[in-house]
Amino acid sequence: MKTAIVILNWNGQKLLEQFLPSVVNFSLDEATIYIADNASTDDSVSYVKTHFPSVKIIKNSQNGGYSKGYNDALKTIDADIYCLLNSDVEVTENWLKPITEAFRNDINTAIIQPKLLDFKEKTKFEYAGAGGGFIDIFGYPYCRGRIFNYLETDHGQFDDETEIFWASGACLFIRSTVYHEVGGLDEDYFAHQEEIDLCWRTQNLGYKVKYVGSSSVYHVGGATLKETNPHKTFLNFRNSLLNVVKNVPKERFLFVIFSRLLLDGIAGIKFIIELRPIHTLAIIKAHISLYKNSIKFLKKRKKLQKKSSYFKHTSIVSQYFIFHRIKFKNLK
Repeated sequence: MKTAIVILNWNGQKLLEQFLPSVVNFSLDEATIYIADNASTDDSVSYVKTHFPSVKIIKNSQNGGYSKGYNDALKTIDADIYCLLNSDVEVTENWLKPITEAFRNDINTAIIQPKLLDFKEKTKFEYAGAGGGFIDIFGYPYCRGRIFNYLETDHGQFDDETEIFWASGACLFIRSTVYHEVGGLDEDYFAHQEEIDLCWRTQNLGYKVKYVGSSSVYHVGGATLKETNPHKTFLNFRNSLLNVVKNVPKERFLFVIFSRLLLDGIAGIKFIIELRPIHTLAIIKAHISLYKNSIKFLKKRKKLQKKSSYFKHTSIVSQYFIFHRIKFKNLK
């Protein structure tokens, strides 16, 4: 099974210096490694050419963000499996074998995520994907091992192999044929939550998304955009809404849209109380962006879920903030 590990880079020489060695050391015998460079202006490309001549370089003509960067790069790569790997991820020995075995064992499995742990506190799960992702009835994402900002300690509770709803874009494996069948990543997202949409569209075609806990990687998280950056708030809220517009089944569509208006408004009030009004403004801008482009986004509603079973739990907001259920096993 021909595997290509593709690391998207934009002015990330320091991250490559820190994390590329583990990828090369633990992957080169089983995969081809690529750096897809989004028109960097630092010395990233020359650094890789000098220190890692076995790593192939793909030069994108512009910084089109995560989605366009990968779409452009993957057009040129011949492989059975693509691994979309963030530049701030440290991989572990034998991390690839459980993934490739899972693909071989089930031809209907199209996307796989390994266990995602926190590089800075390695006994904890990491925010971006933890033990595999789900969404609630209102389209809010959460993970096994991470509910909002609460991160569980890894005690082996998610060492299993199981179906999930979405795999983290920090480390996402996908069959190349499926990637191109679904049309790749949606470039309207630019960055953040585009992997949820990719997984949703993949499942709409009848494929499975899985988590394989016998493979582990460590992710820094927030290396590109910090949590305090209002643009990250804008992208997360806007793109979460876009996931709803594109993919929620029609019988629940209006209910979810109006519910999100209310819940996102409450989130905006919370930011004001926390003296972070710039993030409230980011939420307002996210809704304005969605409504301005609503016709364009509604045209993306092609194949929908056959049933309203896209969610595992009803409202992660109420379970976390009202009932104080902070661990995945306690969710109702």
